[in-house]
Amino acid sequence: MMGKFPEHFLWGGAVAANQAEGAYLKDGKGLSTPDLQPQGIFGAITPRVTGDCGIKDVAIDFYHRYPEDIALFAEMGFKCLRTLIAWTRIFPQGDEDMPNEAGLAFYDRLFDEMAKYGIQPLITLSHYEMPYGLTQKYGGWGSRETIVFFERYARTVFERYKHKVKHWLTFNEINMSLHAPFTGIGLPEYSDKSTIYQAIHHQLVASAKAVKACHEIVPGGKIGNMLLGGLLYPLTCRPEDVLETQRQNRDWLFFGDVQARGYYPAYMKRFFRENGIQVAITAEDRQALRETIDFISFSYYMSGCVTTDEAQNNTARANILNMVPNSHLDRSEWGWQIDPIGLRYLLNMLYDRYQRPLFIVENGLGAKDRIEADGSINDDYRINYLRPFGAGGRSDRRWRGGDGLHQLGAYRSG
Repeated sequence: MMGKFPEHFLWGGAVAANQAEGAYLKDGKGLSTPDLQPQGIFGAITPRVTGDCGIKDVAIDFYHRYPEDIALFAEMGFKCLRTLIAWTRIFPQGDEDMPNEAGLAFYDRLFDEMAKYGIQPLITLSHYEMPYGLTQKYGGWGSRETIVFFERYARTVFERYKHKVKHWLTFNEINMSLHAPFTGIGLPEYSDKSTIYQAIHHQLVASAKAVKACHEIVPGGKIGNMLLGGLLYPLTCRPEDVLETQRQNRDWLFFGDVQARGYYPAYMKRFFRENGIQVAITAEDRQALRETIDFISFSYYMSGCVTTDEAQNNTARANILNMVPNSHLDRSEWGWQIDPIGLRYLLNMLYDRYQRPLFIVENGLGAKDRIEADGSINDDYRINYLRPFGAGGRSDRRWRGGDGLHQLGAYRSG
């Protein structure tokens, strides 16, 4: 029988500034990389057209309507809300010496509003967003100089909000940089592997420097990483499938290994060597990486399968992460496989690997919600998605696909 949540369990939800705030150039904000991306496309850049109003420019207008949104979150019983400080509200071009006061003041108002309802902020420093100016002038995370600019940004917000925010994350789904370089590290999609991994290294060093700064500045502060939980199973018990599954799981676990253990694992050094990937790592970098995160956070939406059978691999689908379907699971119309037991498996895997507190900071079901005549949305399909399944991990319910994400977060302190 399921017990009650512990007294200090953090239950809540999540939004991201670049997906919710709108006001994309309000009060001194600069252009960010997602401001140049059309809806739903990773890595693409669209020139701005005078008078054009894209969906991210307004979004849900959280920038102006946050008080009523926070009140709704409180009605839902939220104890925690994850959101992002938009880097370009604080440093519009990314390399300024002094921050933008109007941007800092906005987040003061937001955190004060959350405090009125007893909702704790969980703040991500970079959620698929960086100043577009840094990509133009320095080449994004391909440049070591970006580490300096990120640390300046991190220290600025830690100092400003050290008495209002105690839980922090460095980079959202940091492992997605392998699949969407422009989105994750500000590089062109055609970048070669050495260039991508060098930029990822710079980001890992910057993350560690932010961890150190948080520990120095924020009294009682805790800071974690965030992984996209890309859980993969072997499609068969053939040893070749099992070995390839281990290799592909390491592709994303590598980011957690560095951030939680403080050094590059041996398997990654071998991967670099065997694939001719050159990454410049200095002695100072190695020292910086030793500052490790306090907890592991992750998103979880689906699992997938791995096989060395190329005919089976041709059936892979589902968003950016092309996964071989699991015949034992249902799927949404997006092709995202619905695997609640996978969440339990992933929690066990991550805790066994890292022995750190675990924080589920993003998950849920995307669906085309229909607004009824009375303004209500009958989303029983979403309630069913969140309801526990049977031991077999399969449901007889059918799911509607769509273009939205329902997110919830939960924290386990031990």
